[in-house]
Amino acid sequence: MAPHPLTVGFDLDMTLIDSRPGIKAAYEALAARTGTYIDAAAAVTRLGPPLEEEIRRWFPAERVAEISHVYRELYPAHAVTGTLAMPGAREAVEAVHAAGGRAVVVTAKYEPNAKLHLTHLGIAADAVIGSLWAEAKAEALREHGARVYVGDHTGDVRGARTAGALSVAVATGPCDAGELRAAGAQVLLDDLTDFPSWLDRYVADPDRYPAGGADGDGARAASA
Repeated sequence: MAPHPLTVGFDLDMTLIDSRPGIKAAYEALAARTGTYIDAAAAVTRLGPPLEEEIRRWFPAERVAEISHVYRELYPAHAVTGTLAMPGAREAVEAVHAAGGRAVVVTAKYEPNAKLHLTHLGIAADAVIGSLWAEAKAEALREHGARVYVGDHTGDVRGARTAGALSVAVATGPCDAGELRAAGAQVLLDDLTDFPSWLDRYVADPDRYPAGGADGDGARAASA
């Protein structure tokens, strides 16, 4: 695919959507279905990595694939309507479109369920690519020519850096600002409400934010 002049990638869970209430309900339904205890409240503090990593905490290795399949089947009925848009999520995607760009969602979540969330919440992504985590996200980011990737987890930072995209981190998920910065985030925002104004600055002067290395604006760029 030919690179678009401006393509911005977004993570999903805890970047664009607060899926904690829905995922907690889905884990509770899974526990009821399987008769296995799952600490759903603790599970939703660890969002980001693939589902299978959480399932391994509660089920033997030989059942991980089976139980993950059951969870994904339960998910639409239990997780979608309880999930909220993160503050500024719609406006962030709209800002990309207003700048003449494309917004693509690259997530570790099962792709059909990711699309259900975006449709339910009216977040108009141009493409959705699921089942990719950390460095593997670079595959989709490169395919779509993403120059920027926005996420809340250190795995998102690694994915952006592997793709040669600018890593923009929001401190709205399980990783705090210090962890995100230490992982190599080049721009750090409190949340997506700050993204449209940052995007305006980026579009006006993209050379201020070189994707491949340190910020041209030093410490200010890491928090602006």
